[in-house]
Amino acid sequence: MKIAVIGATGFVGQAVVAEALARGHAVGAIARHPEKLAEAPGLTRIAGDVRDAETVAKLVAGHDYVVSAYNPGWTNPDIYNEYVQGAAAIVAGAKKAGLPLLVVGGAGSLEVAPGVQAVDLPEFPEAYKPGALAARDGLNQLRKETALDWTFLSPAASIEPEAPRTGRYRLGADTPVVDPATGASHIALADLAAAIVDEAEQRRHTRKRFTVGV
Repeated sequence: MKIAVIGATGFVGQAVVAEALARGHAVGAIARHPEKLAEAPGLTRIAGDVRDAETVAKLVAGHDYVVSAYNPGWTNPDIYNEYVQGAAAIVAGAKKAGLPLLVVGGAGSLEVAPGVQAVDLPEFPEAYKPGALAARDGLNQLRKETALDWTFLSPAASIEPEAPRTGRYRLGADTPVVDPATGASHIALADLAAAIVDEAEQRRHTRKRFTVGV
């Protein structure tokens, strides 16, 4: 496949690029500064700002699938507005290009009790709340889409960058997948990337949100 990865130089984006290349897919790595990624066989580095739908449509043209790991940055004081703007442009651009889109969102919109989402708990970290609320609003907008072939992935609450890749994970829908041994919601970054590329290949969650964990 030819997979376009938006936010390719970010925390999740880099892992997705590595996983897709390891499987022999061609990857279009889209970022403001794609030169941060080392050259590699099958990798095309594409510079672009994804906050405009027409630009997004041009950037993803010629690919088979789009993965958006877009995140303006957790320390960005305007993360809510920038995320909402970028997410809307990415959705509109993918739709204009006629391509399926997987959005990597947050765990904050997962239900931790009936009708209660994690982001609404008083103990939810204040520093992450604007980004989590933006991702939740992005999911709510996606759920209204009828023309776009979309998927939304909420990862586990804790993504572990140093944990080894196992290739094993469990799937869920709207509630966190928790470790039966510890009750924690977590996954290795490499396994999250594997789940994303698995979805690109297998297309098991069209027009649905899903989550992963160990």
